[in-house]
Amino acid sequence: MTGLHREIDTLFQGRPHAVCTHWIDGFVVDPGPDSSVANVLDALGDEQPRAVLLTHIHLDHAGGAGALVRRWPALEVWVHRNGARHVIDPSRLVASATRIYGDQMKTLWGDIVAVPEANVRILDDDGAAGGMRWAWTPGHAVHHVAYLHEDTGIAFAGDVAGVRIGRGPVLPPTPPPDIDIEAWHRSIDLVARWRPSALAIAHFGTYTDVERHLGDLHAALDRLAEVARTSDEATFEAHVRDLLAGVDERDAYFSAMPPGTLHGGLSRYWRNRHTAQQQ
Repeated sequence: MTGLHREIDTLFQGRPHAVCTHWIDGFVVDPGPDSSVANVLDALGDEQPRAVLLTHIHLDHAGGAGALVRRWPALEVWVHRNGARHVIDPSRLVASATRIYGDQMKTLWGDIVAVPEANVRILDDDGAAGGMRWAWTPGHAVHHVAYLHEDTGIAFAGDVAGVRIGRGPVLPPTPPPDIDIEAWHRSIDLVARWRPSALAIAHFGTYTDVERHLGDLHAALDRLAEVARTSDEATFEAHVRDLLAGVDERDAYFSAMPPGTLHGGLSRYWRNRHTAQQQ
């Protein structure tokens, strides 16, 4: 493989444009879930990557990391310190996800293979190595980092840069338990200060209109947070579905950010904020 940036569609659940793995200069960014990692392995071929870079440990981004290490036993996996223990021992992560997905767990996510501790590179809140910079970017998840490829200026921003598929809108994925609106705004601003040449996101692709994209995300985050504050789960879900009515890639959006999972993260945020104000 060349050092050029490449998008690999994992074809999650057989659906195009739901989950994207990025390849840049030998790095694999977010291999996606184990259930579709075979498609990533096919795309990578026989050449061992330099490392696997996880933006965060949610299964749609990181679930396939163990399978890549099983294929290449010396492969290093980069992950923020807040998520490293769950990559080394995913039992609690799997148990939590099983409470949400029940008997669909295996079908959706496959087998979550532990990454040996010796393969894990634990990232602090900021740093640089191998032509990559990273920074802690909480808001979507407390273990989220974004990466900047220094030669190309591309920011690999995971979910902190939102979901945008084709010509559809930029929307924030807000599953529980870590949603923090204020932290997310700060993280968006941190990525913006990098002045990246493009945003590479898992859902889905690469976008060069960075200022517009991040501005739209700021606005959408506040708008959906307010809808969640003032409505119940059913009303909120209907609102999200209305936002995507007529969008060509609507089904891919629903795979990337299932509407039924979004209200829970925002309602938990509002409960936590209310509790903090009472103390």
